[in-house]
Amino acid sequence: MKKRKLAALGLGAAAAATAAGIGESVYFYGRTMKRGKAKTERTVKMAGTDWSQYSEFIAERKEKLLQQPREDVYLEAKDGLKLHATYFPQGEAKKVALCFHGYTGEGMQDCLAISGYFLRRGYSLLLVDERAHGQSEGEYIGFGCLDREDALGWIHWIIERCGEDVEILMHGTSMGGSTVLMASGLALPPQVKGIISDCGFTSPKEVFTHVLHSMYHLPAFPVIPVADAMNRKLAGYGMDECNAAREVRKATVPILMIHGDADTFVPVSMCDEIYENIASPKQKLIIEGAAHAESYYKDTERYEQAMDQFIAGLEEKGGKE
Repeated sequence: MKKRKLAALGLGAAAAATAAGIGESVYFYGRTMKRGKAKTERTVKMAGTDWSQYSEFIAERKEKLLQQPREDVYLEAKDGLKLHATYFPQGEAKKVALCFHGYTGEGMQDCLAISGYFLRRGYSLLLVDERAHGQSEGEYIGFGCLDREDALGWIHWIIERCGEDVEILMHGTSMGGSTVLMASGLALPPQVKGIISDCGFTSPKEVFTHVLHSMYHLPAFPVIPVADAMNRKLAGYGMDECNAAREVRKATVPILMIHGDADTFVPVSMCDEIYENIASPKQKLIIEGAAHAESYYKDTERYEQAMDQFIAGLEEKGGKE
């Protein structure tokens, strides 16, 4: 009798623990994957980057960008969502920088600083709002896995708008960095000449696991398996279904990887893993002391020098073709 009672108590405790784990997983999923519940303030706090020190620099770049002619443009995604971007045409320029922002950001927010670099070098700009961000539709965040197909749609929009002889350079930061890396595994049109990824992660599963361990001191189980099952049903993709480290094995476009060695949100080890797997011509820049998405601000000179060198290589390659 006593043994049966103890067994019943043990089963009850196990059931309670399981229920608590599932409840925790559902809560984590909602605040991470759903529009409106994933908050920019929380993301900034978790990333740990002090953006206040760069406020004047960002304001200056924003002022110059807003002086440029611009227009809102829209695209219908494969699944019917209406996607938004802001286009900054530079006359008859045949070079376009296609830029993707980070998690909980927007094109006209995260891409302000880097826009100055591209404008000075004669690039038109297309600053994208990724699905479930900004003015783009969507309830569930794509974490690059869905956004890479959207990126392909924007590439075709640029070609249609600017002509077959346009040259496209893709740039992304954080989630946007993963988006452009994941897109490298697709059959990209020849107009895409190069990809620049700043602090991109390998996959949602791996970056969430890292965050659970390092910031919440929680095991991956059961949160990740439950979140994966929910995401497959609700958002239509698995948390490791698309992994940047695997996609770049199919890359044919040159890639420049940039990362800060003080990044605690997306560890620099992910950059190293992705870099080792890149099949196409590649370059890498690690900025000392830069936290998440801080590399361009921490050492603007080295960052721009790396992009200058990378773009010069693309132009040299194009001249030989």
